[in-house]
Amino acid sequence: MSVRELVVLGTSSAVPTRHRNHNGYLLRWDGEGFLFDPGEGTQRQMLHAGVSAHDVTWICVTHFHGDHCLGVPGVVQRIARDKVNHEVRAAYPASGEIYWRRLRNASAFADTDVITPRPVSGEVVRWPSGPVTLTARPLSHPVQSYGYRVDEPGGRRMLPEELARRGVRGPMIGELQRNGSLTTPDGSTVTLDECSAPRPGQSAAFVMDTRLCDGAFALADGVDLLVIESTFLSDESAMAAQYGHLTAAQAGQIAAACGVRRLVLTHFSERYTTADEPRFVDEVRKSYAGDVVTARDLMRVPVPKRGDYQVQRATK
Repeated sequence: MSVRELVVLGTSSAVPTRHRNHNGYLLRWDGEGFLFDPGEGTQRQMLHAGVSAHDVTWICVTHFHGDHCLGVPGVVQRIARDKVNHEVRAAYPASGEIYWRRLRNASAFADTDVITPRPVSGEVVRWPSGPVTLTARPLSHPVQSYGYRVDEPGGRRMLPEELARRGVRGPMIGELQRNGSLTTPDGSTVTLDECSAPRPGQSAAFVMDTRLCDGAFALADGVDLLVIESTFLSDESAMAAQYGHLTAAQAGQIAAACGVRRLVLTHFSERYTTADEPRFVDEVRKSYAGDVVTARDLMRVPVPKRGDYQVQRATK
């Protein structure tokens, strides 16, 4: 069964709270499992969320601040203990290689050979991953940081009324899809373009600790699901800029400019409680009119289906 959803494992920033664990996000996508920024406690949160080490095919670390990576040892050792036998690729900034090695081998355990490192450097890095492509782009933070994006290739949507009008039915439809054209019993030629329309692939992006920057906009461009940090409200905008973070208002600006369909706010400073969530949404609404989710631990957020949706962007 096709499953495309975000499983939220933690939503706090530097300091976990009584109600919010450190970061952790599993994007499940048709058999692929992208585990983004496993912070401290991620292994236990996975148990609470009903997902396992066998669901993970990628570990994607944006940067090596503790709230984004201290869960790596537990996840790695759980992958080994549970005898996961498929390849698990690990993407992380190449400049943090020493930190990756320390986390990867943080303690004695019966190691596994299924984890393959994929250090990231440069402006754009892409990897094929089953039904999708994973892309990494740099962000703006006091230490080197990368955001990630998952893209499904586009396809075509068959138009039943056009098929019927041209007498294309049954096995003829499959032939048309395979070959791009066919000759009908009455001798006429029918092409795939005449009986179908472009269908954009679904996409999701993960943008963590960063200031406003070109990379954040490039990652978010036209995505169906954007998971983005909104560490502060606008009254702390100076602190956000100083420490390389976004406000909720800035997250909304990115979503509006990029035509995002569903915006998931997360990575909240410990100074805020769930009672402050409406304030985050209010800030976003100053520029973004789409679907907004203020993430909570163990929440599941589906990737919205494309259908005939046309991306709406804010006027610049």
